Amino acid sequence: MIEIVRSKLHGLHVTGCDLEYHGSITLDPLICRQAGMYPMEFVYIWNKNSGQRISTYVIYGEPGSRCCVLNGAAARTCQKGDAVIICASMQVQNPDELYTVRPNVLTFDNQNNIIEHFQYNVFKSKEFEYDFRIDSVS
Repeated sequence: MIEIVRSKLHGLHVTGCDLEYHGSITLDPLICRQAGMYPMEFVYIWNKNSGQRISTYVIYGEPGSRCCVLNGAAARTCQKGDAVIICASMQVQNPDELYTVRPNVLTFDNQNNIIEHFQYNVFKSKEFEYDFRIDSVS
């Protein structure tokens, strides 16, 4: 089995931290829908400001709120305003499955508005059996 990227939110900014909540990360379901992230799905979170890396599960917040709230122990890893990368993964049996996966990647401004939407694309080229490019999504 090979673990690969399935979807990614790059540069989403933390809007809150709630130490007393019982765990997880609260995300805007409209953003999650566009990226393809699901409630209760485990995700990796990488803090661009501190380098801290954790994993937790997604819960949905208020639609349209552009929220990104770290809850429970995860609240200790970030501060409001920190830029984070949130990555959902999946496993594939063999590398040939990479040809059929098109991870959605969203990038954000300081107010958590989506500024880019693209997909990773693995393909066979003359030079490489597993080549890579980034394709813009309209």
